[in-house]
Amino acid sequence: MMLKRENFKMLGKLGVIVLGMFFFGYALVPIYKAICEMTGINVLALGDRQIPGATATLPANTQVDLTRTITVEFDANSRGPWHFKPAKNSVQVHPGELTTVMYEFQNVQNRTMSAQAIPSYAPAQAGPHFNKLECFCFSQYTLAPGEKKQWPVAFVIDPKLSRDVTTITLSYTFFEVGGKTPAAPDSAKAAGA
Repeated sequence: MMLKRENFKMLGKLGVIVLGMFFFGYALVPIYKAICEMTGINVLALGDRQIPGATATLPANTQVDLTRTITVEFDANSRGPWHFKPAKNSVQVHPGELTTVMYEFQNVQNRTMSAQAIPSYAPAQAGPHFNKLECFCFSQYTLAPGEKKQWPVAFVIDPKLSRDVTTITLSYTFFEVGGKTPAAPDSAKAAGA
């Protein structure tokens, strides 16, 4: 009898803990919003707020260097039977400005293939200042025969980049992973043919 009573007490205590955890989980959202509101952390949602008598405007990005413009050129190299190219050949950006450019890819083979891209930068000193926030080069992709894809590259150029750099070339080499990539042409066979 005593053991049964102890079990019911323990069950009651565990039930109270479970209910407390459940309500705490629901209370986290308003608590988080209140803390973000007080500390100003939630700056990105300022445009969502309706302020009486004022128009909702987002704060200006003070990290953008409007005093200079950098030309970013895009290059696409591939080894294999597929089409790979940037949607734009170049863009003009200010350091600190978020920019997105699309790359287009099509598997023109009659088989499924997996591929990945590797980026490179010119001049080399631009590499550490070219910050990609989203890039297809981070993953391998599998494409069905004839399948077309578009992939974004979102980047910001660090304003600390040397002022003498006015043009950056972002180049991608796209290659098949785990497949049969054709061998490079043999110059002796090509000359004899």
